[in-house]
Amino acid sequence: MKFIFLTILNLFSLMTFSQNFKENQFKYERVKEAFYLKWPELAENLKSQGINSDEFNIFIRVFKEEKILEIWVKNKNAKEFKLFKSYPITYSSGIPGPKRKEGDLQVPEGFYFIDRFNPLSNFHLSLGINYPNTSDKVLGDIKPGGDIFIHGSNVSIGCVPISDDKIKEVYTMAVMARNTGQKNIPVHIFPFELTEAKLETKKTNPNYSFWKSLQIAYLYFNKTKTPPLVSMSKSGEYKIN
Repeated sequence: MKFIFLTILNLFSLMTFSQNFKENQFKYERVKEAFYLKWPELAENLKSQGINSDEFNIFIRVFKEEKILEIWVKNKNAKEFKLFKSYPITYSSGIPGPKRKEGDLQVPEGFYFIDRFNPLSNFHLSLGINYPNTSDKVLGDIKPGGDIFIHGSNVSIGCVPISDDKIKEVYTMAVMARNTGQKNIPVHIFPFELTEAKLETKKTNPNYSFWKSLQIAYLYFNKTKTPPLVSMSKSGEYKIN
């Protein structure tokens, strides 16, 4: 009986959190505008792919060299994601390789999640990622930097800009996924598509070993369409479970 009560309480708390999240976001004019402009077509596109727009999850992948941001979707209780849309990255700073210090202009590489929704961004709307994560803090400089976002506009000093128009779509998708119960929106950022052929050309790069560690997750997702569980060792290495 106690277990049933706690389960009901947890479900109620999750529903309240979701409803309050959307309502709070709708207090901001940019979010409301994005929703009314973009959500009807997005909802129809989800439906055409067999996705319930009232209960879905998203997953974000970024490829720096190809300048592509992908949105993957799935029904909440499904295992496999489907590619929903790809968006061109409008500008990139730095070179292939992880971000290791404040001011290096690098876009991070690794495994992250959305930790902030910013409806008052200087770049229209923005979604913050949890850089620096544990690995970045271990392997990076004493000041690894921070405030890395997926945002609008076409400028960047380490972020991922996709234009004001496209961030309206991505931000709306993230709000609705969070609103339907997805607490953790994963974001995987890769230097490029980590195929064997591509990596073969990078063997002399000092980041080769690091990229090989990222490749495990890249290949796993390509095969299973499910993001792997990622942990980090005390030495900062990614461990793919």
